[in-house]
Amino acid sequence: MQPVVETVSGLERRVELAVAMADVEQEVQAQLKRVQRQAKAPGFRPGKVPMSMLERSHAPGIRMDVINDKVGSAFEQAVNQAELRVAGMPRIEPKSEGVEADTLAFVATFEVFPQVELPDLAALEVERAEVSVGDPEVERTVEILRQQRVNYQPAADRAAQDNDRVTIDFEGKIDDVAFEGGTAADFPFVLGQGRMLPEFEEAVRGLKAGESKTFPLTFPEDYGSAAVAGKTAQFIITVKEVAEGVLPEVDAEFAKSLGQAEGDIAKLRDDIRGNLEREVAARAQARTKSSVMDALVKAVSFDVPKSLIESETESRVKAAREELRRRGLPNADDIPVPADAFTPEAERRVRLGLTVSELVKQNDLQAKPDQVRAKIEDFARNYESPAEVVRYYLSDRERLAEVEAIVVEDNVVALVLEKAKVTDKPVSFDELMGQNGQNGA
Repeated sequence: MQPVVETVSGLERRVELAVAMADVEQEVQAQLKRVQRQAKAPGFRPGKVPMSMLERSHAPGIRMDVINDKVGSAFEQAVNQAELRVAGMPRIEPKSEGVEADTLAFVATFEVFPQVELPDLAALEVERAEVSVGDPEVERTVEILRQQRVNYQPAADRAAQDNDRVTIDFEGKIDDVAFEGGTAADFPFVLGQGRMLPEFEEAVRGLKAGESKTFPLTFPEDYGSAAVAGKTAQFIITVKEVAEGVLPEVDAEFAKSLGQAEGDIAKLRDDIRGNLEREVAARAQARTKSSVMDALVKAVSFDVPKSLIESETESRVKAAREELRRRGLPNADDIPVPADAFTPEAERRVRLGLTVSELVKQNDLQAKPDQVRAKIEDFARNYESPAEVVRYYLSDRERLAEVEAIVVEDNVVALVLEKAKVTDKPVSFDELMGQNGQNGA
């Protein structure tokens, strides 16, 4: 008799599964016989170990595997017969009441994928980012490149000011007790770059080499070290050196240092413009894609499997811990990371993923080989050996899958832009680059 799948609520389903004990024991005996052919034991020749010994040593593990396999097969058959798509892993529990003596019974509770009703794309409103790269952006990038290659020269009588590199000794105490990280010698940093707390930088600003200063500093409540967060420390600092930054001239040597072999400044600017245009195009596309995805997820309404939300939440928590480890926190694995904080975003990502998948299926937006190749070649233009980059991607299935996913998203964005109400939105270069004017090359 075919198991009947019941609807519990929403996307949750339940089905009872039965496995005949005779079938289980028959398979167990068959596997034991196969084991016996090669089994070894002290006092017995290979292949001559008594079945009774193998029953005691191997049968329990084999029996458990056989039961799991048969329950899994029964579950798969039930959901296939009911034409259901299972979301996540089922929860399978044994059942004892009302079960015949020669039968093993289980109850499988699981979720199914929802029926995704796509929105009317023509009714969506999206913004397409527009950004231009002109001479001012090129020149500002040249300036940033100069700043990245600054050479600091000691200036004995110079009072420290922003963009100077200062080298200091400092010691901090809270309630007259030194604390971890509060003392350093010959510590260099560049004023005005925000590496130190504002009060600390302000105390250093205006001092000359050889001068000292004592000042109070209250750490922010959300400071990275809980031991000092919100507390006030007394610091004494001594300036060892003030060095003024000297920027390189924009000349042939500067061009060569940036990879322009001929030392041609005009060609260097052309190269910078090309790099900026590619970067701007990629970031503008990312903004446009974000607008498209926001419009899609706001326009749909359907239940989302809890199991998929939980899985996505776990991935976000794991990523958060990896970021803490990357920042060098020694106790990253022990720091509480509340999963609830990631649940809304996890639900959004799952809902969006299901919507995009349905769009791809209904509109044949799968990545085509020529699209994937073109995307890889576009990536490769940013490297010195594009051909090697292309070969690398094409030879690595995982990397290739990543590119295919990007192409699919691009196809979705193109379809929505073709049908939706699109507003071209000018975005400033600074806003797009997200660096408040401090743009890198």
